[in-house]
Amino acid sequence: MPTTQTSPDLAAVTERQRQTWSSGNFAKVAARIVLSSELLADAADLHAGWRVLDVACGTGNAAIAAARAGAQVVGIDYVPQLLADAEARSRAEGLDAEFRVGDVQHLPVPDGSFDAVLSVFGSMFAPDHRRTAAEIVRAARPGGIVGLASWTPDGFVGEMFRVISTFVPPPAGVSSPLLWGTRPHLDDLFGNAIATAESVEQTCTFRFASAEEFVAFFRRWYGPTFKAFEALDPAGRDQLAAELTDLARRWDRYGGSENAVALPSTYLQTVITLR
Repeated sequence: MPTTQTSPDLAAVTERQRQTWSSGNFAKVAARIVLSSELLADAADLHAGWRVLDVACGTGNAAIAAARAGAQVVGIDYVPQLLADAEARSRAEGLDAEFRVGDVQHLPVPDGSFDAVLSVFGSMFAPDHRRTAAEIVRAARPGGIVGLASWTPDGFVGEMFRVISTFVPPPAGVSSPLLWGTRPHLDDLFGNAIATAESVEQTCTFRFASAEEFVAFFRRWYGPTFKAFEALDPAGRDQLAAELTDLARRWDRYGGSENAVALPSTYLQTVITLR
C-alpha cells in the first residue's frame, strides 16, 4: 500500500528551535565567534549612516559590528534573553542599535527599509529556507546588500552536527541548516534577486585546554548540544560525549602535540548585492 509523506509542521519546528536556543547560554558561545561578524561587516563594506538589519542576531555580534561602523542598526531574534544581552552590550559601548523580538521567517519590518541585512550563523537555522531568504530580500532596499556567514557541511561544526544527529535525529522533512554553507543552495534560494555575489570560505578556530573541555563547554552552553544531551539516557550521554571528544581530537590543529586543542571550523562568508 503506498505511503503518503506529510509536510513538516514548520511552526512547531520553529518553536522547538526557539526553545533550543533559549537553553544553555549562547552568550558564552557568541563571545568566541565575534571575529566572524567583524569580518562580515567589513566585507559588506557598510556605510556610516546606513540602516542595517541583523537577523537571528543572538547577542548582537553582527549588529554591534555594524553599529561600530556608524550604521543605524536593528537586531531581531526570537529569544528575549539573547536580545537583553545584546542591548546591554550595545549600551555599554554607547552604540546606535535597537533590538526587537521577531522571527527571521516573519520579519517585523517594512519592505525595503534597510540598506543591508546581515546574519551570522543565524538565518541558516530557520526551518523554512526559502521563506527566510525571501524575508531577507524583502527587508532590503533594491540594490541593497545581504551578508551571510554560515557553517559549511564539511567543516568541524558540520561534522559535530552530524555526530549529534546520529543520537538525536533532526526533524523529518526539514532541510539541513548546513546547506546555507554551500554556494549552490544560496544561489537557488536568492535566485533572481542576486545582482552580484561573492563567497569566501573563512575559518573560525575554537580553542580549549583539551578535547574534554570542548565537550563540557558545548554540552553546558550551546543550545543544540545541551538539548541533545538532555534527550539521552545516561549511557547515551556517555557515548555522545566520547564521540564528540574523539571528533575534537581528530580535528585538533595541534595534532595532540600541545596541552590544548585548536579546532578550525570553516564557514561560508557571502556578500550579495541585490537587484
